[in-house]
Amino acid sequence: MSVHPMAAAAAAIGLTFAPGFAAEKAEEAAPLIQKRVRVIIDNDFGGDPDGLFQLAHHLLSPSVDVRAIIGSHHHPEGFYGHPGTAEHAVAMAEQLLEVMNLKGRIPVIRGASERMPDTGAPVMTEAVKFIVREAMREDVKSPLYLVCGAGLTDAAGAWLHEPRISRKLKLIWIGGPEYPGTPPPPGKPRMEYNLSIDLKAAQVVFNDSDLPLWQVPRGTYRQALVSHAELRRRMAPERSPTSRYLLERLEDLMKRARGSLGETYVMGDSPLVLLTALQSSWEPDPSSSPYFETAAPRIDGQGCYAGPAGARKIRVYTGIDTRLMIEDFHAKIAVDAPAGP
Repeated sequence: MSVHPMAAAAAAIGLTFAPGFAAEKAEEAAPLIQKRVRVIIDNDFGGDPDGLFQLAHHLLSPSVDVRAIIGSHHHPEGFYGHPGTAEHAVAMAEQLLEVMNLKGRIPVIRGASERMPDTGAPVMTEAVKFIVREAMREDVKSPLYLVCGAGLTDAAGAWLHEPRISRKLKLIWIGGPEYPGTPPPPGKPRMEYNLSIDLKAAQVVFNDSDLPLWQVPRGTYRQALVSHAELRRRMAPERSPTSRYLLERLEDLMKRARGSLGETYVMGDSPLVLLTALQSSWEPDPSSSPYFETAAPRIDGQGCYAGPAGARKIRVYTGIDTRLMIEDFHAKIAVDAPAGP
């Protein structure tokens, strides 16, 4: 039987170690936080910059293995002067990776260039192929989440191409209107923005698929409010390249909106981080954010819920732990800032 070298040296001078010495040393060498979930991130990074805030937050989360980043399209008319193309989304994601010194370390894949023409016609993309390939792996056991902060074009396409992915991943989506009991925004709200990016893709996911789904609808993601003053004060843009970049993107939007956005900002895509990276230690789950389970509703041609699509249950979040989510963001983004006064 081999003897630990340090134990042997200690014995030579009359010292002994308890039998658990080697195990204790191994525990000391183990990381404090291991990667325990895989995530594929799909978002319209060329639109509202909340997707870039979410992406930076995910990349700074040590429990998450980001397998790929998919840049997806949004509306053809674009967003406050920025193009609505998947190519632009890819360019913005790559720009952030370069700022964070992560360029080339995580694949950035272009998603579908346009919405689905109908519910039976998936758009085959490299993003669809990657989702299916990662979901169908047999050499890894960690849970896989496909997290979507915009339209569902590639998620729907992946399921239509390979329905067996339903047994291999969970889909988390920021989108959809309020459920009964939650009032809509003031005025006469238009179709919820992410749903309107690709209504037919959402109909595939809700009406036809058996994908396990966690939904963060509009009435919930609108709770993720931070103030511009808070972000300027706490993100240390003068010292942190990542903070500076994110704030520049936000302030560019504020200028393009001609000051009409007020002094708060909705970090509406950040629940994707909360629900994956910030799960409970034991019995992993987003235990600090309330939800209800319901039969998946059908989505009609106007983007409204129209009765159950079947017996399949989905999880609908009614609240988000904004304290945990926003404080964790500020703590992690500070890592990017060099030490100093």
